[in-house]
Amino acid sequence: MANKTTQILVLIRETCDPQPPVRLTADGYAVRNRGLRRIANPADLCALEMALQLVDSNEGTVTVVAIGPNRLDDHLRLALSMGANRALRVWNSAFQGADAVSDAHLEARIIDIIKPDLIFTGSGLLDRGGDPAPALAAANLGIPYVISALKVECKDDEVEVLRKSDRGARQRIRTTMPCTLLFEAGCCEPRYPDQDLLIRSLDMDIEVWNEAELGLPMCVLGASGSLLAKDKCSFPRMNPQRTVTPDANLPAFDRILALLSGGIKPREGKVHAVSTEQTVDMLFNIFEAEGLIGGSET
Repeated sequence: MANKTTQILVLIRETCDPQPPVRLTADGYAVRNRGLRRIANPADLCALEMALQLVDSNEGTVTVVAIGPNRLDDHLRLALSMGANRALRVWNSAFQGADAVSDAHLEARIIDIIKPDLIFTGSGLLDRGGDPAPALAAANLGIPYVISALKVECKDDEVEVLRKSDRGARQRIRTTMPCTLLFEAGCCEPRYPDQDLLIRSLDMDIEVWNEAELGLPMCVLGASGSLLAKDKCSFPRMNPQRTVTPDANLPAFDRILALLSGGIKPREGKVHAVSTEQTVDMLFNIFEAEGLIGGSET
């Protein structure tokens, strides 16, 4: 890292744990869910680890940013105990109900104020999949971004990124700074928090910004700046499907056909070797019998 004052901004987001903790009941025969647990997004922790690896071998600073209520302070303290230099949380009740567009305005403003050389975050969220807001923020600022990043190296004023391409291929890309890198989950193993730093992080102050520090109009934040309005939703109705067990005495091909057809036997077709006029008359009779057309007119 040629630039000794290189600043790296890491965006930490919150996700729901897909495997929440459970406990056995008194009889030991059942498990009981202890409720929803929120964790730091694993892909974002991988991005934090890549940022810390850069500053471990070279001089630089790592700033972690989280957008959300005060419960995200725990994730920021985790980042501080891993080696981050600065923690910042941005939140106001007016930010609620935001979509990717309004989130992108918010993230772009944070980047514009801090002016980092590199912006790291995860390519997707564990519970919701892809998040287009970081890429939209980079596009709004006119800076390049690279998705599916696996490894990064700094060379002079450029960065060389190894990214995952289609069908398992790997691709090396060079881009100028500043730039946004979206890292894949599992590209590295996040380090275990240092015990001394963890204890110290409990007493460290976390900066909190709201709309006053951002200087953005309220019409572009939260639900006011969302382009995709939220609509009512309901759980889908159950549609059980019948499971058919094919006859074991049938050949393999016939058993596969029975599984694909759901056990419904195909009807035997009929071949009519008649003239065109007779075929039309027979079709009209069938349509009339099924009630598709009315009776014949004379």
